[in-house]
Amino acid sequence: MIELKRIKDIGELMKWREEVIGTVFGMDPSSELLEANRKYYEKHIPDGSHIAFIAESDGREVGSGSICITEELPSPDNPTGLCAYLMNIYVREGYREHGIGHAIVRKLLEEARRLKCEKIYLETTEAGRGVYESLGFRDMPDMMKYGE
Repeated sequence: MIELKRIKDIGELMKWREEVIGTVFGMDPSSELLEANRKYYEKHIPDGSHIAFIAESDGREVGSGSICITEELPSPDNPTGLCAYLMNIYVREGYREHGIGHAIVRKLLEEARRLKCEKIYLETTEAGRGVYESLGFRDMPDMMKYGE
């Protein structure tokens, strides 16, 4: 059983960033890159604009994901300019075939829609592309966009 809990503590989210950087990118989690990430989050992501969830299964934290709510220039397909960027989607090795990543992304999409975000974007690896396509994302140059 998967339980998603909303987190607000930047420290808890950064713990997951360390694992992502170490596991996915093969980098030392104590690197200066993590400190740069932390400083960026603290300086550039206003309170309330970042929504994050941690997935738990059998009492163990097994995945995480977040969205950053921001604005872009209003356009005909996004009159409010409100949009969301999915970030930090990660599931621990050994849990990736359990639907946890899908559950996290679906919850984040639900939150973005609840906030009336007209556009939802993400960057992904080639390995993640199929997962996001199955959830309704489509290709764009260097990223993917949800929906039409």
